[in-house]
Amino acid sequence: MAKNKSIVPEARVALDSFKEEIARELGLENFTYAGYVGGNMVRKMIETAEKELAEKNRQ
Repeated sequence: MAKNKSIVPEARVALDSFKEEIARELGLENFTYAGYVGGNMVRKMIETAEKELAEKNRQ
């Protein structure tokens, strides 16, 4: 399986930590469900971005 190439290589460590955090939240002990973990990561990132945008608009 090919590994995704990072747009910002310096972010790899943070993304790996985030992946582990999401896997723990989902109760997964390994990353055999990579698509499942990745999908949840994207949902959380979108949620965070939406909250930040909403906060900016309130100021």
